[in-house]
Amino acid sequence: MARNYYPEEFRRQAVDLYESTPDQTMQSIASDLGISRSALDTWVAKYGTGVRAPATPTPSAASDADTPAATISRLETQLAAAKAETRKLTTERDILRQAAKYFAGETNW
Repeated sequence: MARNYYPEEFRRQAVDLYESTPDQTMQSIASDLGISRSALDTWVAKYGTGVRAPATPTPSAASDADTPAATISRLETQLAAAKAETRKLTTERDILRQAAKYFAGETNW
């Protein structure tokens, strides 16, 4: 079986994606990127910080008894989730752009 070569930048971005998305498993991220789980696991061990973003709890239904502090806390949680999603999507987009550039340069018709 042939070994695939992945640039170090791709590896670091894959690790960043894993660490910034606590809702996803290592297997799902690896399959999304088209790599093996063991490769991602190795990269996380090598390049990872060892800190994964905390999972954001699902916001509960707002009640009439919400205090301003509870509302602020709920909104901060939603903002953190939105920022994490934006970071994930930006990283995925950048990885796909670089892969497209790499493969476009590799084809010599």
